[in-house]
Amino acid sequence: MKTPFKSILVLAALMLSGCATHKIVSKQEAFPKMYDAAPLSVLVVPAVNKSTAADAPDLYSTTIAQPLAEAGYYVLPIPLSAMLLQQEGIVDGAQLRDVSPDKFKHMFGADAVLFVTINQWDTNYFVTGGNVTVGAEFDLVSTSSGESLWNYQNVVVINTSGNSGNLIADIISTAITTATTDYVPVARMVNASVINTLPVGKYHSRHKQDGADQSVNTALSAKATQ
Repeated sequence: MKTPFKSILVLAALMLSGCATHKIVSKQEAFPKMYDAAPLSVLVVPAVNKSTAADAPDLYSTTIAQPLAEAGYYVLPIPLSAMLLQQEGIVDGAQLRDVSPDKFKHMFGADAVLFVTINQWDTNYFVTGGNVTVGAEFDLVSTSSGESLWNYQNVVVINTSGNSGNLIADIISTAITTATTDYVPVARMVNASVINTLPVGKYHSRHKQDGADQSVNTALSAKATQ
């Protein structure tokens, strides 16, 4: 049997309803407020979990700090931030969406707060096929102005179907591969595709030099210019 990540097909796509139009625009065109605000520090709060996997937020929290740091931002320690929020009785990101952003600035000293919504964290089977899907939406909000500076979403689907041509063998192969596929690397793929659209921060060598990068699909952002 082939190893899972040698036989997978990675599809980074958002399921769009109707015939929505989209275009690829630059970071500066899509997110001008991000360049104006130029936040230095980011607080990542517990994710809002809309999937059926109870452990999705905890697993996801292990994947987001590194790509944000590599994008040039100081990321407040996620375990410590989560512990402080738990002391206030907050364990779910949904509890924080209506909190005034300046509260996060006062409590943590963060310039921006990142809200993540996990829309999909699923295992699917169909006849002789299967896949593992992770989908998330990101919203970076200024703690000074309360405005959304950057918003993006994506879905990554890992095809775990067997392809030997033998029906029984493929059913068994699909079941094993799907069951043993780790969600964490899939979440990292989502992060990579999404953070690629984020204007880099002060601690990156291209700070305020990436505005012309054509990397933003307007269909995947509620804030991008349509």
